[in-house]
Amino acid sequence: MVDIHETPAVPPMDPGGDERLGYFIAGGLLVFLGWGLGVVANLVLHAAAGPGGRAFAWVRITSTLGPYAWAIVGFGLVTGAVGVGLLAVARASPKGPIVLPGYDY
Repeated sequence: MVDIHETPAVPPMDPGGDERLGYFIAGGLLVFLGWGLGVVANLVLHAAAGPGGRAFAWVRITSTLGPYAWAIVGFGLVTGAVGVGLLAVARASPKGPIVLPGYDY
């Protein structure tokens, strides 16, 4: 007879995988979204709008940066910095084999 309270619901996983892969992907994605889209694309769109501004779908972009644009720039800077932090953690973590979840290695 097996006591249900003694057995785990999910068998324990072998910690032999490479956690750095997830850190590299997440860090790179945050750097791209934060600094690439939040800062660079935002500022380029406002610079390319010209003095009369441009309309994209329902959004009107002018050459002046309003509070929303500055908030996106600030959020992008913070997001990119978090991404750089994740990349630093990935480089400092020990290397392991790259395996798929559930793969018996």
